[in-house]
Amino acid sequence: MVMLASFIAYGLWSVTSQTVDRGPVLPYSTVLDLLEEGAVQSITLQGVEMQGVLRAERALRTTKGDTVRSSRFASVRLPVDDPTFLVLARDSGVEVDALPATPFPWGRMLLLGILPVVGFMLVWMLVLQRFRGAGEGVLAFGKSGARLYDRTREKTTFDDVAGARGAKQELAEIVEFLKHPERFRRLGAEIPKGVLLMGPPGTGKTLLARAVAGEADVPFFSITGSAFLEMFVGIGPKRVRDLFQAAKDAAPSIIFIDELDAIGGRRGAGVWVGGADERERTLNQLLSEMSGFEPSESVIVLAATNRPDVLDAALLRPGRFDRRIAVELPTQTDRAQILGLHARMMVLAPDVDLDAVARGTPGFSGADLKNLLNEAALLAARHDADRITAADLEEAQDKVLMGLEREGLAPTERELRLLSLHEAGHAVLAAVLPRTDPLRKVTIVPRGRAMGVTQQLPESDRYIYEREYMLDRITVMLGGRTAEQLVCGTVTTGAEEDLHQAVALARRMVLDWGMSEELGPMVAERVHEPTYLGVFPPEGRSCSEETARRADEAVRRILDDCERLARATLEARQPALIRIADRLRQVEELTGSEVLALLAEREPSAVGS
Repeated sequence: MVMLASFIAYGLWSVTSQTVDRGPVLPYSTVLDLLEEGAVQSITLQGVEMQGVLRAERALRTTKGDTVRSSRFASVRLPVDDPTFLVLARDSGVEVDALPATPFPWGRMLLLGILPVVGFMLVWMLVLQRFRGAGEGVLAFGKSGARLYDRTREKTTFDDVAGARGAKQELAEIVEFLKHPERFRRLGAEIPKGVLLMGPPGTGKTLLARAVAGEADVPFFSITGSAFLEMFVGIGPKRVRDLFQAAKDAAPSIIFIDELDAIGGRRGAGVWVGGADERERTLNQLLSEMSGFEPSESVIVLAATNRPDVLDAALLRPGRFDRRIAVELPTQTDRAQILGLHARMMVLAPDVDLDAVARGTPGFSGADLKNLLNEAALLAARHDADRITAADLEEAQDKVLMGLEREGLAPTERELRLLSLHEAGHAVLAAVLPRTDPLRKVTIVPRGRAMGVTQQLPESDRYIYEREYMLDRITVMLGGRTAEQLVCGTVTTGAEEDLHQAVALARRMVLDWGMSEELGPMVAERVHEPTYLGVFPPEGRSCSEETARRADEAVRRILDDCERLARATLEARQPALIRIADRLRQVEELTGSEVLALLAEREPSAVGS
């Protein structure tokens, strides 16, 4: 088609190019009349066509009947030779020139036909190469695209995973079954067909899977859940079939699917907005493949997700993902091991105590701890130091916990006074109330979205919280607003986040934990499964309007009691509150021990204006 179009284009070009500037086309009889009149000066013959020049410009009637004025003309001779033509031209004194017929330009037409084809092929090859570079060849949409780990290059083992002892033990059993299946089969045991790793983000689920790849001497296929889905209908199921067929051919083997929730969400639950049909077809194919394993096929499916609450129930039944391993946030001991593991390649100063860092980072995941050490290393490099000091780790911890320091802000003197009183109120209550977490630091240096921060860190990990602890925590949250009212007789917008947190905690005490006298051991809202991402689906109340009103009254009573306690505590220590606020305005940051020292002083001082 391309060559045919080229031939046609060249033919049109040839016709148009040969008709340029050759004059009007005259009938052959008109040319003979012009010869007899002596009006022709010269004629050029070429093939069956002739072109001529008149002695002067004159009006000519063309073959179409039009009249034009021209000094040149063209005509087509008769298909048979006219013996009178040359005699007439010679008698009229006309100069006659004859040129050989122009051959058909086959070479030029062939060149014009090949060049577009070659150009089109080059462009197509570039497109194919680009798609192949992205791992999704245009001609291989149905391929799974799973990565097969090279067992000779995969270096991650269980020794490279700190903490997660229970998870490593479960996965080590899977590896042992693949290496020595006869130990289990002789007792009639069957290894689980699917193992689901679930836990908060950053806890090492993917790292554990890589460790399995390093420990197991079998082929290890790795793919993400989103890689199955494509804009073309039917590609997802075909990729699932291709992946499992490759694993069966290489059995015993392991398939690892990261972010399983991308294709494993509940069907018909309205959770997924777009592409639900294709996703459900892919999920159905995955369920079919996992149920279709023959007993002799040693193929184990390993998957990871941080959203187990949205997974389809059919995935979790026995025979599919029948073993679920929770990979939770590390304990204090685990955090110390993780820090030591990541610090192996870092140069630490003698004053660095990783055990102390582990105690001060409750709730940190393995990824958070790695990021903390990396931030400290970047800060040390920024200061052109040759090792990472405890001060670098302290600054990095502040940056991670409280946000980046905001420079360029210039609050007024009154704003600084209110801000220092606000944070001093939090600090005093955190230091003197009996069931609060120890005060680590209080600062009025703006970080992140906060103008000031009072930081408390528990001495150890907590798993159960008492009602009295919750009440003291709410009291500390209300301390900043109470200090503003007590000293300055006003309240500011700085208590916005404190109030949100206090109300949310009080509502959970009443509605989720039964910690109110009004409702007692009653849950006033629907129970829903928690998610590791901390996002809860909207739920309506499962109680009457009267119970909801009583719940609101119970929340209000808790907040009022905590506010009265905060006011009474700060009134009894108002001189110390003012001393701490004054000192905070001077140095901008105080440690917990410095706050305790200021509380122990007996000489009051006045807050400057």
